[in-house]
Amino acid sequence: MSPLAVSLTVFAFVFGGVLVGMWLRSTLPKDHLDAESRDTVKVGIGLIATMTALVLGLVTAAAKSSFDSGSAAVKQAAMNILAVDRALARYGPETGEIREGMKALLAARIDAIWSHGLSEPSNTDPRPMKSSFASVEDVAEAIRALKPRDDSQRAAQSRASDQSETVLQTRWLASLGVVQSSVPLPFLSVLVFWLTITFTSFGVFAPRNGTVLAVLFVCAVSVSSALFLVLELDGPFDGLIKVSPDPLRYAYSHINQLQLHR
Repeated sequence: MSPLAVSLTVFAFVFGGVLVGMWLRSTLPKDHLDAESRDTVKVGIGLIATMTALVLGLVTAAAKSSFDSGSAAVKQAAMNILAVDRALARYGPETGEIREGMKALLAARIDAIWSHGLSEPSNTDPRPMKSSFASVEDVAEAIRALKPRDDSQRAAQSRASDQSETVLQTRWLASLGVVQSSVPLPFLSVLVFWLTITFTSFGVFAPRNGTVLAVLFVCAVSVSSALFLVLELDGPFDGLIKVSPDPLRYAYSHINQLQLHR
């Protein structure tokens, strides 16, 4: 379920709780709404509100950690890609095709993840690039297939091969971070339940007038939008809030630019 759908569902439960509470106010006996009952309910709701704040803090921290991990993975991948390119440049002009293929793969990856929903222009070359490699695995295989002529080329090949494996590992780590949500569904379900109970109590004891209803409506919107932001952070490569592609764009603009003369 998308963050927007979850947010709308949370709003429906929370504000629905307000309306149910106002309906209960008109149906409950008066002795259920006296001062002693009100004080007892306030104590119970205060306890629930405290637990809600703790759970919301844990969920927010988990989502922020997921977003930071995705951002770190992108930066690390950009560094590793540039390291591979430098090692291939040290190997010699024989690696030109590999470097061009790696650049085309990077451009395709950037466009696949960040081409939609960005207002800023892309820094990648607008001309279509066709790669002779289908994946990063093919690039790593091509590096291993090089035939070095001397110790210098053997060292450069070894360095490029090691860095290409690191790129693969970084990619898989990023993929696992996308597939596995850091916000457990039980946490989210319990949080929505507690919020619904809290807002229902507001509806039970709040006066029935337009001002109170408007304030509770704004509060319900605020709570649901907060959960929307949390879930957006939990998907660092999807939705409205994404990890910045600038490190990979920087790597793209510098791939195959370094020329070392042997």
